[in-house]
Amino acid sequence: MYGESGDVIGALSQLKLHFIVAIRSNHGVWLPPGQKVRYNRWRAYDQPLSGHPAERRYIREIVFGQRGAIRYYQITKGSTQDPERADTWFIMTNLPGNIILQVGNLYSLRNWIEYGFKQIKNELGWADFRLTDYQSIERWWEIVFSAYLMISLHAQAFKQAGADNTEFNSQLMRDSLEFSQHPWWEEGTNWKSALNNLRLIIQPYIFWCLIEPWLRVFPIPGLKRGFFRLIVIMNDFRASPIKPAMVS
Repeated sequence: MYGESGDVIGALSQLKLHFIVAIRSNHGVWLPPGQKVRYNRWRAYDQPLSGHPAERRYIREIVFGQRGAIRYYQITKGSTQDPERADTWFIMTNLPGNIILQVGNLYSLRNWIEYGFKQIKNELGWADFRLTDYQSIERWWEIVFSAYLMISLHAQAFKQAGADNTEFNSQLMRDSLEFSQHPWWEEGTNWKSALNNLRLIIQPYIFWCLIEPWLRVFPIPGLKRGFFRLIVIMNDFRASPIKPAMVS
């Protein structure tokens, strides 16, 4: 392992996180003198497919010298009877135990994860702009990642963090009943529902920013007070134990 890929794997290992990652067929591994690379025999397994019959695929372990905490596998990409002639993936993982018949199915989840992130990136506008200088790209990524984090903190998984807090749950239920009266509110528990509802929550502040220049020209004190009161209410919204501070 070397370069950026080695840094990423090192960070995952320090955090004690399990991983399955793709590597190139010419991925290099340092071996002590006298040790060799061993290709174990192919093992057949059935790959479940959504809406289609399972496919017969093959997997084998590649051992560099002596087997260590990080292991390497070669997996056929599609249904085949001859794995030696089939297109293959090369992966490495630190999953423990006898995983040869399950690591292929686990790695196939990558397609669904990528599909989910593609939908998220589209919703957040990841592809809406094409920036060429690195500083602008970094700034845009920071905006997108910040929005992604804020929405994820309000998703169902993070709400469970306050499951044992009776006072929090009572307040959350009262807030949910009140805010959910908005005609565009979504009752779902998925990430997209959280995105929709947070967009509704920040609308008053956004609209205030748009209309405030006109109120300098035509002062309407009651309208200004009404906007401020609505923004204060939105700032009290809580859908997770972490309360977002949207407007000071």
